[in-house]
Amino acid sequence: MDNVLEIRDLSVSYTKLNKAVKDVNVDLQKNTVTAIMGPSGCGKSTLLRAINRMHELYPEILTEGEVRLNGQNIFEMNAMNVRRKIGMVFQRPNPFLNMSIFDNVLAGYKLNNIHLSKSEKEEIVEKSLQRVALWDEVKDRMRRRGTFLSGGQQQRLCIARTVALKPEVILMDEPTSALDPVSTNKIEDLIFELREQFSIVIVTHNMSQAARVSDYSMFMYLGELVEFGDTKQMFTTPKDPRTEQYLTGKFS
Repeated sequence: MDNVLEIRDLSVSYTKLNKAVKDVNVDLQKNTVTAIMGPSGCGKSTLLRAINRMHELYPEILTEGEVRLNGQNIFEMNAMNVRRKIGMVFQRPNPFLNMSIFDNVLAGYKLNNIHLSKSEKEEIVEKSLQRVALWDEVKDRMRRRGTFLSGGQQQRLCIARTVALKPEVILMDEPTSALDPVSTNKIEDLIFELREQFSIVIVTHNMSQAARVSDYSMFMYLGELVEFGDTKQMFTTPKDPRTEQYLTGKFS
């Protein structure tokens, strides 16, 4: 198998006595969508943020173990390089309010001090917005701030900002939980299309969404990875009784 991420004995602790994520081991393949499911507080978002090294912004949080991106341990890499290669899309759309749509797409380049020519900028912006099916909706308003966009459009703008840097992996932390059903459908369709060029890991509370968009699923409970496997197989014949209980609504 061609793995993009190999996670080994990954644990995250908020205090010495409390491991929010406990010794997770899993391999994630290139150009697939992996859904992380589980009840609230089970460690889904904590795991996702550890893969992006976001916890290093908080010195009291301890991360142990390894995450290998194409064979290289991300904890031995420059943190900014990790976040370029492993992009992040958050629960609520967060376009930069003081930037135009055009500058929002290029924000990652500015933050990384990567200088581009005018033609390179225009090409990156157009291609990135086309990838998220937003170009036709905003191409005549590129110098306006993104605040006039709907919630769904703002989230697609944030995804465009992520894909503009051409990451290896895109992490999505419940990217549709703040959106209406129509916008949710557009984001789900977009995930299908992006899978051809990126590897995607999505945290979701919505089991139906996980079944629709993912190739593989992870079920977490109390910080542990209980089960990982093919999504269709997990939803029809889960191996662990706790997975079955969750999928059938016996606990949430």
